[in-house]
Amino acid sequence: MSLSQTSSLFPVLAASADAGGAPPAWLQFLPLVAMAAIFWLLILRPQMRQQKQQRAKIAAIKKGDSVLTGGGFVAKVIKVDDDYAELELAPNVRVKAVKTTITDVLSPAGSKPAND
Repeated sequence: MSLSQTSSLFPVLAASADAGGAPPAWLQFLPLVAMAAIFWLLILRPQMRQQKQQRAKIAAIKKGDSVLTGGGFVAKVIKVDDDYAELELAPNVRVKAVKTTITDVLSPAGSKPAND
């Protein structure tokens, strides 16, 4: 094969590669859609479920429960309304706290630990 025959072959090969081998444009976005779906399933969905459980736990606070506040105080609930909870930190030491600052409802002191 001579040089003139080889140089005339390149345009023909380039034209044939463009015509038949191009995948559809939407196929290029398929990996991005798959990554978004995996991100939602593995990270966002479990986090939303955990937040929903936390909100339900805080909404179910009632008089007599022991709670942990965001400041690290363990207190007993004296009175609860829609937005606030009155807490007793020590005998005759009462504070009014916003319910959203309560981080956890503690199990009763008489219950047995889970690992025993």
